[in-house]
Amino acid sequence: MTRSAARFGTFAGVFTPNVLTILGIILFLRIGEVTGNAGLWHGLALVGLANLISLLTGLSLSAIATNMRIGAGGNYYVISRSLGLEVGGAIGIPLFLSQAISVAFYVIGFTEALQALPSFTELDSRLISSAVVLVFVGVAYIGADFALKIQFVILAVLIVALASFIAGAVGAIGQLEAPVLMPNYQPGESFWTMFALFFPAVTGIEVGTSLSGDLKDPSRSIPRGTISSILVTAFIYLLIVVLFVFTVPVEGLLTDNLAMQRVALVPEAILAGVWASTLSSALGSVLAAPRTLQAIARDAVVPRWLTAQLGSPTEPRMAVLITGLIALGVTWAGDINAVAPVIAMFFLNTYGMVNLAAGIEALVSNPSYRPRFKVPWWVSMIGALGCYGAMFLISAPATLVAIFISYGVFFALQRRRLTRAWGDVRTGIWFALARFALLNLEASSDQIDAKNWRPNLIVFTGQPHNRQQLVELADWLSLGQGIVTFFQLITQKHANQASPHLRETSRRHIRQFIEEHQMKAFAEAEIVHDFREGVLMVAQAHGIGNLDSNAILFGWSRTLEGRSAQMELLSELVELKKSVLFLNYDMERGFGQRRRINVWWQGRGGNEDLMLLLAHFIEQHPSWRNCAVYLLRVVNSAEAVPATEAHMTTVVHSARVDAVPQIIVRENPQQPLAEVIRQHSQDADLTILGMRLPTSEEATVYSERLNNLVCAVGSVLLVRNAQVEHDLLATE
Repeated sequence: MTRSAARFGTFAGVFTPNVLTILGIILFLRIGEVTGNAGLWHGLALVGLANLISLLTGLSLSAIATNMRIGAGGNYYVISRSLGLEVGGAIGIPLFLSQAISVAFYVIGFTEALQALPSFTELDSRLISSAVVLVFVGVAYIGADFALKIQFVILAVLIVALASFIAGAVGAIGQLEAPVLMPNYQPGESFWTMFALFFPAVTGIEVGTSLSGDLKDPSRSIPRGTISSILVTAFIYLLIVVLFVFTVPVEGLLTDNLAMQRVALVPEAILAGVWASTLSSALGSVLAAPRTLQAIARDAVVPRWLTAQLGSPTEPRMAVLITGLIALGVTWAGDINAVAPVIAMFFLNTYGMVNLAAGIEALVSNPSYRPRFKVPWWVSMIGALGCYGAMFLISAPATLVAIFISYGVFFALQRRRLTRAWGDVRTGIWFALARFALLNLEASSDQIDAKNWRPNLIVFTGQPHNRQQLVELADWLSLGQGIVTFFQLITQKHANQASPHLRETSRRHIRQFIEEHQMKAFAEAEIVHDFREGVLMVAQAHGIGNLDSNAILFGWSRTLEGRSAQMELLSELVELKKSVLFLNYDMERGFGQRRRINVWWQGRGGNEDLMLLLAHFIEQHPSWRNCAVYLLRVVNSAEAVPATEAHMTTVVHSARVDAVPQIIVRENPQQPLAEVIRQHSQDADLTILGMRLPTSEEATVYSERLNNLVCAVGSVLLVRNAQVEHDLLATE
């Protein structure tokens, strides 16, 4: 998205379009019919249920919006980037159609209200609707800037209309002898038919989301604008139901679509509100649908020529024309009551997939899923179940048709061949799934950066019971979602003559340890000539395809010779694209109270993303639940503090990790960095430091500098990120 395209904020780009679409045709022309059939209690339940589904979807959408930068296409973009392009296309195409149909739906409502005037009674409603559709297509063709300027005038008219009705209704309360408290369903009607008629009212949150490509800050505007619009409009609808029950007789509710006008203090304001609300809803839909279609076309799900902007720098004009053609067709084929259930079905399907996407992301605890707006997985799953449950209760046959269409599009997009697996059916299923996953991972060309890094750790523990601290750290880093392999290297001078039973015995002992401690890890052992060659061999050979190891964890050596060898290994492993971690465990302090992690960063070296992510993994573990992460940086003067603090805040926000930036000003510019770190890490339960790559000549000296530092601090995790392109100093 270009900077020029990002031109709308929360109020103008999300809240107002949502509110104007939600408070539309259903509010002024159909809420009376719903209330007359459902009565007070069923009416409140019906409106509450619809808004609850909308709210759960809004929460799920907000979680995803704060985890990724949502591009053009709104919910299509969210679903396709979360569940894959095939699923996105299977939902996105029906979503576009439902948005295009919504244009006709709202225009038909406007025409119905317009024909209440004597001057328009004799005119063909389809001709009026077609003319209005063409006008709105022209407005959308000109641009969203022009369209969204109109909405503020419409909002003012809408507020006046609602104020007029509420004032009139409050004054009339108590005059009605028999308020309709209980259900009064007419023949052929039920709770769910009324729900289907009402539900399009709450689909307005699609409008603001679909304008995501035009928002200045989607991750901020979508959650705030969406949730606030849902809460405000839900209150208004519930209030309208209550006022209708106590001011309008049941016959009036069932037969008079303009019953609101009969109650209003200024009846003419209601007619203006009807026109304003229906036209604003149509305007919102005619802006949303083309942007959904353009996003689908950009992903080549439909022909790319549909992305054509026809001379406009920002507007999807070809998609606007397609939307207009569909809307014109619907205006000649249906009325409000016929179109409403179709729209409800398509939107419920989309809402269900948004909830499902957020629920699955949260359930599997993908490390890359770190939304600022956190929603428990079960909340999103309840939203998904509510959507699909409501679909079946409204119309089981229509639901099956919608699912059939979605799956048809899905399989058409997927275009993959069936494979056959032999052997035991359970083993065959798991083998097929594993093979499918590995081959797709191998075919993926996406590069995994540090912020989306999922640990695939090789931990050189020997027998794990001898290095419990390494085992514990590996468990924290994996969070049950990474891959951990405990390795024992058995060094023998003549490795090719060693007994193979020795290797199997070692693996069996490691597996036994894993089972006893109920860990999710793998066990491996190899017989090698010497430790260094063995490490390099294992680092290169371990894994399959793209599912190879990405990090190696060692214990920090207690001898000078061992530390020098580790520094030489560091350079060789980084050349193999393996991040390297050394744990220096303080036998006296251990990991302390597990309340504070210090991450030291000098602002260069490329280790910061990985260090922050490792700290995030650790503090997410239940045994560190009360932990705070601090990102520390040393500057030489107080003048450097504001700029440094702003930069650090940006880094933390970009990484989506809860860390507290802390800046330390050196008392003396000549004060060694090691001394500063010692002074400010005495109270840390774990300190994380970055490493640079020493040359072979300075390996011994550098290892001793590190050793003097880590031994004076406590338990320290030394980190070298292999994903950076330049080997710059990260810790002196």
